[in-house]
Amino acid sequence: MIAFSADELEYLASQRLGRLATIPADGYPQNNPVGFAYNAELGTIDIVGYNLAASRKFANIRAHPKATLVVDDIRSTSPWWVRGVEIRGDAEALTDGDALIRLRPTRIRSWGLTSKVP
Repeated sequence: MIAFSADELEYLASQRLGRLATIPADGYPQNNPVGFAYNAELGTIDIVGYNLAASRKFANIRAHPKATLVVDDIRSTSPWWVRGVEIRGDAEALTDGDALIRLRPTRIRSWGLTSKVP
């Protein structure tokens, strides 16, 4: 599993919303806004939500356990400055206690996270 950089962790901690892409039965990616948190003990991203176990994204993960989470924002429009982190990985749909999707990173890509204006 790949580890996050300090800049990536700082950025992820500052954000509340990401977009999770999963693979449904028809093969066309499904993308949904989700809440997430970094699980420091496991080095994973944990995705939670209202009635998650009944959602399409949860069913998609059970059938095809791969996903991508993108967390991004626009820091400035003048000058143009976008920031973000893309996390691709193996996913689990867990039902012990509250349902959650656990994403284990296999690829992390980030952009615009430096504190300097581009």
